[in-house]
Amino acid sequence: MIIKFKTTNKPNRIFVQNQQKFQNSKIDILNTNNGLKSIILTGNKKMEDTYIINLESDKQIEELIELYRLTDLFEYVEPNFVGHGHGYSQTTPNDTFFNRQWSHYNDGTFSLSNSTVDADIDSELAWDITQGNSNLIIAILDSGLKLDHPEFTGRIWTNPSEVQDGSDTDSNGFIDDINGGWDFVNNDNNPTDDHGHGTNVAGIAVASGNNSNGYAGVNWNSKIMVCKILDDNNSGFYSWWADAIYYAVDNGASVINLSAGGNGSSTLLENAINYAYNNNVVIVVSTGNQNSVIQYPARYTNAFAVGSTDSDDTRSVPFFWSSTSGSNFGPELDFVAPGNYIYGLSYSSNTNFNTYWGGTSQGAPHVAGLVSLLLSVDSNLTVDQIRTILEESSEDQVGDSNDTIGWDQYYGHGRISAYNALTHSTLSINDIDVLNDNIVLYPNPTSNNNLLRVRGIDNGIYEINIYNNLGQLIKKNEITVDNLIASILIENLKSGLYYINIKNKLNNAIVMKKLIIK
Repeated sequence: MIIKFKTTNKPNRIFVQNQQKFQNSKIDILNTNNGLKSIILTGNKKMEDTYIINLESDKQIEELIELYRLTDLFEYVEPNFVGHGHGYSQTTPNDTFFNRQWSHYNDGTFSLSNSTVDADIDSELAWDITQGNSNLIIAILDSGLKLDHPEFTGRIWTNPSEVQDGSDTDSNGFIDDINGGWDFVNNDNNPTDDHGHGTNVAGIAVASGNNSNGYAGVNWNSKIMVCKILDDNNSGFYSWWADAIYYAVDNGASVINLSAGGNGSSTLLENAINYAYNNNVVIVVSTGNQNSVIQYPARYTNAFAVGSTDSDDTRSVPFFWSSTSGSNFGPELDFVAPGNYIYGLSYSSNTNFNTYWGGTSQGAPHVAGLVSLLLSVDSNLTVDQIRTILEESSEDQVGDSNDTIGWDQYYGHGRISAYNALTHSTLSINDIDVLNDNIVLYPNPTSNNNLLRVRGIDNGIYEINIYNNLGQLIKKNEITVDNLIASILIENLKSGLYYINIKNKLNNAIVMKKLIIK
């Protein structure tokens, strides 16, 4: 608290038993009653009339200010407000080759193709909100995975109900499916990648970030279920694909990525897609690279059909590997995502990071990764809610002239934006009680000139974001808590309902609380 004495009331400071006091009984009584910790000269120190009073009192700051004002000794009494520089930080991971990952952060300098600033999915902003829930399972249906790659260390799903004893312990129809998932090509429990497509796709979605190695995936923490559905020629039967979908759903996956397609329509495969939908599992599918109609199973209603964009936000036509290729389009297209010149992980080496891929196969895992981040924030979201969030948060008209207002057959609902999706109003109105549930805001209701307090919070560094009822970010602050109470300056906010997002920057735990401003 800061006090400035009126000129006629300016007292002298004295020391009594090493305790600094004023030669004024009113002030000394107030200070003593509220547990004086220190008096610090501030302001124009030559005048010696303005001081910081640090107290141990548990009274609300408004009450203390009023007590001091009633003495009529001060020109003003006010909180010692906390302010911040007018610039927002972004979570930039320290992965060695992150500068190549234009899909996450595009500064316009990517050298392999025409590049436009901000033609990306805003991952750096999204990672300030969440980097993935370690309890969530993402199934990658592809050519398998390099299971021992450092980018997946500690992330491979293990079946908690299975025992490796040569039998189907958990009666799920698969023998000893303990580590990773299942190989539907060879019908065994070793879904190791022997082509490379699967490891690249998985790395885009879920490579560990900020680990000083390689690349960063969209989701850094969630578990990876591996379903090998493509052989060493990158081909596979629909029956493998359908079986893998049922396996993923029945064994706890929340999101499925299937970066493959064919020209024939199959009831078996469509029923599997519908099974995922009916069990509230999102299945993200690539549309194909023939610059033609969308392939199956992306054409099915309950799949999320994903096309590809380049680093200048235009539809990928052609991909770098063929002049006749292009991201497929049509009435079934839902979204587009970065998919050309996408650097990634190697299936044959833990230290080779110099391979890039191109195709709608690379666009789809960006979407699957984003869906997993949405579910990391709110696990109760339905498939339809997630679809709506992506439809309303994707960036429209950022491509070429074919990217018309609203949905179109070349860009769908637009290029996804992870940050827009994670700040969508559907998420903002849901309470996320991951931090201590005893956290309270007071005074609540409050007014726009109050100093809002947060009680029940552990010491540490916190990011505190304030959203309006539409889910729009209004204020962003970073504070350090060292006395179990945080203070937030509330100003210039109109009357209404707001949501306070409190994030512990050490462990990413989050709590969302409602705030009413009268």
